[in-house]
Amino acid sequence: MAFTMATTTSYFSCFSPSNETLASSSSPFKSLMLPLFWPWQKVKMGPLTVSPMGFGTWAWGNQLLWGYKETMDTELQRIFNLAVENGINLFDTADSYGTGRLNGQSERLLGKFIRDFQGDEQVRDNIVIATKFAAYPWRLTPGQFVNACKSSLERMKIEQIGIGQLHWSTANYAPLQELALWDGLVAMYDKGLVRAVGVSNYGPKQLVKIYDYLQARGVPLCSAQIQFSLLSMGEDQMEIKNICDSLGIRLISYSPLGLGMLTGKYTPSELPKGPRRLLFGQIIPGLEPLLNSLREIAIRRRKTVPQVAINWCICKGTIPIPGVKSVKQAEENLGALDWRLSSDELLQLEYASRESPRKMIQNIFQTR
Repeated sequence: MAFTMATTTSYFSCFSPSNETLASSSSPFKSLMLPLFWPWQKVKMGPLTVSPMGFGTWAWGNQLLWGYKETMDTELQRIFNLAVENGINLFDTADSYGTGRLNGQSERLLGKFIRDFQGDEQVRDNIVIATKFAAYPWRLTPGQFVNACKSSLERMKIEQIGIGQLHWSTANYAPLQELALWDGLVAMYDKGLVRAVGVSNYGPKQLVKIYDYLQARGVPLCSAQIQFSLLSMGEDQMEIKNICDSLGIRLISYSPLGLGMLTGKYTPSELPKGPRRLLFGQIIPGLEPLLNSLREIAIRRRKTVPQVAINWCICKGTIPIPGVKSVKQAEENLGALDWRLSSDELLQLEYASRESPRKMIQNIFQTR
C-alpha cells in the first residue's frame, strides 16, 4: 500500500484547543472545540494535498545532536498518532537520519508507525512521506540514486514515497555528480517509486537550473526545502521564496524554530548541552529584540513563543516542519494552527528580527 495518496480530503474528528486551554498546564487537547484546520485549508504540493504544517523527524535516530535513545520509540509512536489524528499528514525524513548503526532509523520508525496506526484507514492512506536522499560521494550514477530510493522504500516497507528529495546540491564541488543525481530523480519518478520530486538546500540559481532540467524531461519540481525562520530570512531566502511562488514550487521551512533558539527556553546563562551549546552561545545574546517581540505577541494572543514563530512561517506561505521529540512538543506545535498573525504583527516580528544582530548560520551545503 502506498501512503502517499492525498488526492481526497477527509474531515478530521480531532479539534484544536481554546486559547485558555493552551495557557493552562493541562493537556491542550482536553477541550475540543474547532478543527485545527478545515479540509479546504490544506495545501497543494504538486500532485499531493498536505497539511499546512508537517513534522520533521531529524531527531528520530540522531544520538549526537538530539540525544535519541531507542527507549524513546514508544513516545515517538504517540507523537506520530497524535499528529495524524489531528490532521497532520506530512512527515519529513531522510535516508541519512540516524547515527552509526542507527543510520536510516528515522525512516524505519516512520514505516513502523504507519503500519501500527490504528485509526481511520483513509487517514492513514493519506499520509505523505517526504524523504531526502543524501548526495554521498559514492552515489555517482542515476542507477545508484534510484537504488537509494529503493532502500528507503524497503526500510519503510511502503510501495511508494510521497516526495523524493535531493538532500543537497553537489554543484559547488562535484558538478558532474549533480547531473547524475538529477537524472536519478527523473528515473525514480518515471519508475513510479515516488509521486513527486523535490530538492533541499538549493539556492536561487541552482533551483532555477534544476527546475528547467526536470521540466524538459516531463518531471515537475514539487518542493524546495530551505532553512527559513525569523532567524533565517535573508536576501537569499526571500529570493528563493519568490522563485518558488513564480514557478509553482512549494517552499518547505526546516528549522522554523532555529534549532530551538526561537522557543524562548534558552538564555545566555541557560544553554543546551552538546554540540548546540557553542552555536547558541554565539547567537542567543543578540536575540533579545526578537525574543521580546515573540513573547509580547504570545502573551497578547494567549499562545506560546514557539507557536508564534511557527505561525510566522505559515503566514509567509511556507510549510514549516518543526522537529518533535516529545508529546508535549507535538501538542505545542499543533497550537500553531487555526489562527494567523495580523499584518502588523508580521511587520513587528520582521523588524525585530532585523534589529537582532546575529542570524542563524546557514547550512554548509546551501548553494547559490
